[in-house]
Amino acid sequence: MKHDQIPMDRRTLLRLGLALGAAATVHMIAADPAGTPARPGGEPPAPAAGPQARAQAGPGSYRLRPMTSTTPPRFSPAPPPVRTRPFEELPELGDDAMVLTFDDGPDPRYTPDILATLREYDVRAMFFVCGEMAADNRDLLREMADDGHVVGNHSWSHPLIPKLSRGRIRDELGSTSEVIEKTLGSPPLWYRAPYGAWNRNSFEIGAAMGMEPMAWTVDTLDWTTPGTDSIVRRVKKGAAPGVVVLSHDAGGDRSQSVAALRRYLPALIEKGYRPTVPFRG
Repeated sequence: MKHDQIPMDRRTLLRLGLALGAAATVHMIAADPAGTPARPGGEPPAPAAGPQARAQAGPGSYRLRPMTSTTPPRFSPAPPPVRTRPFEELPELGDDAMVLTFDDGPDPRYTPDILATLREYDVRAMFFVCGEMAADNRDLLREMADDGHVVGNHSWSHPLIPKLSRGRIRDELGSTSEVIEKTLGSPPLWYRAPYGAWNRNSFEIGAAMGMEPMAWTVDTLDWTTPGTDSIVRRVKKGAAPGVVVLSHDAGGDRSQSVAALRRYLPALIEKGYRPTVPFRG
């Protein structure tokens, strides 16, 4: 989603999303105990990319169920409850833990460099992907999974969710989950509303699909291209146990985001922080 196509002021929308407050801690969220998990199963035939894939999927084609009986144990948590607000931080991950997240991709111009930096420092992160981007870049989805990153759902086309009908929300989330599941062999367990704008319909539909809602604590504002130094400063200033950092690997020129990660990631590690990902058990 290019930010020059945003229907409302971005700052207003972000305030709307974050006004919901911090999410309640639940016992099923923990730091991922695994290193790099093997990608489950073989890869099914890939559907057509872009709008064709969305047309093939249809608004009701992705079944509203938490998990299938054939899903490997690692990806079979209990169905989540219907939340009234998203998780904004995860303090239960530990005093040295932080969560790095990247939205809007995967983008072949920037995502590979972000993956390479994370791999260099043996760090796991969360990638909230848009279905229209994921359908065209399945190799990058597989690379994320092979490196042990969490692949989450960020809708198909990055719309303003509260303006959509329940059917459209189901289509946006369901089509994206279907691309992820067909590519990786298991559905996503987390989702993030575009612009951080949630409503009850999105919480209900996301939970029915087996996903927990994830927001963020620290916004790098990298989508405004404020300069690499500014992004690095925001991450360092916001660093604290359990915080969730929002960055982007697509949706515009993300060269500053790539450069900033190369600087703040080793700095965080040197300060004793352990960037990790949540595991739903």
